[in-house]
This record gives sequence, structure tokens and C-alpha cells, in this order.
Amino acid sequence: MLNIFARASVSRVTDPIGAALVRVGLTPNVMTVLGTVGAVACSLIFFPQGMLLAGTFAVWGFTMLDLLDGAMARARGTGTPFGGVLDSTCDRLADGALFAAITWWSFAVADNQRAAAAALICLVLAQVISYVKARAEASGLTADGGLVERAERLIIALAGTGLQGFGVPHAVEVSLWLLAALSAVTLLQRLAALAGSAREARS
Repeated sequence: MLNIFARASVSRVTDPIGAALVRVGLTPNVMTVLGTVGAVACSLIFFPQGMLLAGTFAVWGFTMLDLLDGAMARARGTGTPFGGVLDSTCDRLADGALFAAITWWSFAVADNQRAAAAALICLVLAQVISYVKARAEASGLTADGGLVERAERLIIALAGTGLQGFGVPHAVEVSLWLLAALSAVTLLQRLAALAGSAREARS
């Protein structure tokens, strides 16, 4: 949802940066991989050790690099099919590592099985929501939109870890259950959009 309303504003900031990075010889694919490796590493290093605040800011910083690969592709004039698949694949890796690390923290550090269950639900739904869209597009259909896309997932999850890191009790658990509920609604929305697209294709 944020992608619809914030894309133009974000692009005004990221496009000049993307153009500058292209001029110094970097490519969008390199930026995609750097951002993903950093986000995965920081998730798996900081959160399992209980370093929620450091993990939140580190993962957020590397995730922001994901905005730059699109800006760099626009600066080069076009993206590539390989770049699009690489970007989607790296997004799934980063999301999986984040929710796996929060699950680990919930079990091993916080001893909170409810939060761990919510994190696992969020992990599964995040992958399925993305899969529905990708599978629909591969079949010539559409299944876009919904309440919670990747940007919203990251904001809600990292808001919870950040607030808990600042000492707000139960912030992770509350944010994860909220995200789980919104993700379930999003999955239903995408399935409904898929069904509508299939009906249009038949007619």
C-alpha cells in the first residue's frame, strides 16, 4: 500500500543517489546483493543475541539499499529480467532471515512462545503473499496490492523490535500479532484479486 502513495516522493530522493552510484561504476545487481547480505547478516547476528536496538537500525539501514537498486536501474535506462528475479529472490531471503531471527530471539532470549508463534506465522505468510503474486504473473494473471506489502511488513516488524529495544514491554509480540492478522487479510485480498483476474481472462 505504501508503494502506491510513497513511490514518487521516495524516488525524488533516491534517483539522484542512484545516478551517482551508477556513475562511479556500481550496478543495480551489486547493490541488491550488498543490501541483502547486510540485512541477513545483521538479522542473524544481532537479534539472537538480544541486541534488538542495534539489529533494528542495522537491518533498516541495509534494507534501504533495496530502494537504490531500482533508482540505479532507472538511471541506466532500463532494468533486466534477471535483475527483477534477483531482487525478488533477495527480498525473500532478507525477509526470511529477519523473521527467523526474531523467532530465535523470542524462543532463546525472551522465552516467549507466543511471540515466536506469531513470528513464524508472519514468516510463512510473507512468503506465501509474495508467491501468490509471482505465480499469478507467471500464469498471465494479476494478484497485486493488499494491506501489507513488503514495506509495511518491515516497518511493523522493525517498529516492534526497536520499541522493545528502547524498553517498551511486549512491543515485539504486539507488533507481530498485528502483522500476522494484517498479513492474513492481505493473503485473502490477493487471492480475491487472483480470482477476479482469472474470471476476466476466461471472459
